[in-house]
Amino acid sequence: MKLFINVNNTDLALEIGAEVTLLDLLRENLGLTGTKEGCAEGECGACTVLRDGDPIDSCIVAAHACTGAKITTIEGIADSAENLSAIQRSLIDSGGIQCGFCTPGFIMVLTALQRENRAPSEDDIRLALAGNICRCTGYEQIVDAAKNLVMSRQ
Repeated sequence: MKLFINVNNTDLALEIGAEVTLLDLLRENLGLTGTKEGCAEGECGACTVLRDGDPIDSCIVAAHACTGAKITTIEGIADSAENLSAIQRSLIDSGGIQCGFCTPGFIMVLTALQRENRAPSEDDIRLALAGNICRCTGYEQIVDAAKNLVMSRQ
């Protein structure tokens, strides 16, 4: 089956099977391995990407369900390795990155939150992050990173 999709601002036309998940498409077909597979059940958030700006768990979404969509992965967030997004920089500065496995999912959720609400409250931040699991228990530093980003804009 033919799939027409935009990934990180690149239009693609791909021939893939109906059973291929968006996560598998990204990692196996496109080599975009920054998006992680944690639980494969949509529970941990490690596979979070943005579909038309909204966070989704790519492990439970069929790639063909994204026909015509704009997908942004962690690889599409920063301008370059030297020019990180404000969220990425804030996470580093706040110590919000520990083992790093969950980090792409958290960054994607915070990116969507920032685009929707430039001055989220702590409750807004915690609610947005509720679908993402950190095994290293770095939640406070992640919340601090998001709060610091908001404060730097004021």
